[in-house]
Amino acid sequence: MHGEVMNIDEHAIYNDATDVFGFWLYILTDCILFASLFAVFLVLNYSDMPHGPTLKHYVNLSDVFIETMLLLASNFTYCLSILNMYQKKLLKAQVWLLLTFLLGASFIFIEVSEFIHLAHEGFRWDINAHASSFFTLVGTHGLHVSIGLLWILSMIIQIPFLKASHIVMRRMTYLGLFWNFLDIVWIFVFTIVYLMGAM
Repeated sequence: MHGEVMNIDEHAIYNDATDVFGFWLYILTDCILFASLFAVFLVLNYSDMPHGPTLKHYVNLSDVFIETMLLLASNFTYCLSILNMYQKKLLKAQVWLLLTFLLGASFIFIEVSEFIHLAHEGFRWDINAHASSFFTLVGTHGLHVSIGLLWILSMIIQIPFLKASHIVMRRMTYLGLFWNFLDIVWIFVFTIVYLMGAM
C-alpha cells in the first residue's frame, strides 16, 4: 500500500514537471511569435520606404492610456484573486477573478472600438504594409487577451466544484503567468507602437 502511494505521488510530480515544461515551451513560442511581429512592424514603420498614411495621424493616446491602465489593474486584481485562493477564501477569489474579467473585457471593448474608429477614418489594415503590421500585432495581442478571458471564466466556474485543489492551484498559477506575460507584451506595444508611432 505504501508503495502504491509513493507511485501515485511520483506520478503526480511527473505530471507537474511535464505540465511546467509544456507551459514554458508555449510561452517561448509566444515570445518568438510576438518578437517576429514586432520586428516586422519596426521594419515597415521605421525604414525609409514610403508607406502612405501612418498611425500618428489617427492615434488617440488617451484611449490607449486607459487601455493600459485597465490591463495593469486587471493584473493586480488577479494577484489578489490567487492570494485569496492560497488562503482558501474561494468566494473572494471568485470576486477578484470576476473583476479581472471585467477589466480585461473593458480593455478588449476599447481596442475593438479603436479598430472600428481607425477603419472609419480610413486607416484600415489593407491600405498599406504599415497598417497591416499594426493591426496584426495589436490584434494578435487582443486575441491572446480574449483567450485569457475565456480561461478566467472557466476558472470562475471550476472553483466552486474543485475548491482549492492541487489542479486548480496549478491552473491558476499558469493563468497568472500567462496574464502577466500579456501585460509585459502590452507594455512593449504601448511603447513601440503607440508612443513611438505618435512621434
